[in-house]
Amino acid sequence: MESKRRNKTKIVVIVGPTASGKSNLAVRLAKKFKGEIVSADSRQVYKGMDIGTGKITKKEMMGVSHHLLDIASPKRKFTAAQYQELAGKAIKKINRKNKIPFVCGGTGFYIKMLTEGMTVPEVSPDWSLRKELENKSEKELYATLKEMDPRRARNIEKDNKRRLIRAIEVIKKTGRSVPVIKKSFEYNPLFIGIKISQEELNQKIEKRLLERIKQGMIGEVKDLRNSGLSWKRLEEFGLEYKWVAKYLQNKISYEKMMESLFTDIKKFSKKQMSWWKNDEKINWIKSYKEAEKITENFLY
Repeated sequence: MESKRRNKTKIVVIVGPTASGKSNLAVRLAKKFKGEIVSADSRQVYKGMDIGTGKITKKEMMGVSHHLLDIASPKRKFTAAQYQELAGKAIKKINRKNKIPFVCGGTGFYIKMLTEGMTVPEVSPDWSLRKELENKSEKELYATLKEMDPRRARNIEKDNKRRLIRAIEVIKKTGRSVPVIKKSFEYNPLFIGIKISQEELNQKIEKRLLERIKQGMIGEVKDLRNSGLSWKRLEEFGLEYKWVAKYLQNKISYEKMMESLFTDIKKFSKKQMSWWKNDEKINWIKSYKEAEKITENFLY
């Protein structure tokens, strides 16, 4: 495998759980090594979803160019296949400038598709099946998926009904799991993972959640609703959008919203870590200096 990758385009991939500081690390490394950043976040592709997704601000970018932010309407579904194609184009564009592509984000599936050449079968929507599955609870859908494809079930958001339905739909229509095909490797990636204790991470998650509320996260969800998004669509985005939408519909109290958000984001961070923890390719670091040294050795 190493010989296959040696002459390929070098990219640096930053992974780690939500709130661990991936964006900041990516910006500092990109600034140091003359790079640009390709986002790998399934919600930051959408316009108007800024506070709830923790989208990096212009100030935080520190002059480093970012790609694949604000490229899609939240009214329409953005697929992993679209991400793979657009991220590939962004990497080529960065490469042509003789700069280093840094891929950074919390959507492990996107990163796997990009670095391992995975492809998802093109499956058109089966509306009758979707209607049938819509009547089932998230718990029932997850149990169904677990039976059909235990590996996919381990790496999916258990309470994300839209993704559960789509995964079941693809398996039923193709008779196979997703992803099913691997193309030739296009890149030679360096993986850097942020190592952080769950206790410290929980503190960061709580602090960040309170900051987002102060920044106007509830108002952001209201604006999205006023722009034409249904409550159902907002809830499909999960986490912040799901619980704030429920609160705005008076389905839950403010206290219940905050409690549910904190609990779900913690669970999500653990899921992100379980996605990567057994991957031997990842260089786990605790400081910027460690990351800088590893990157320098890789690039030069």
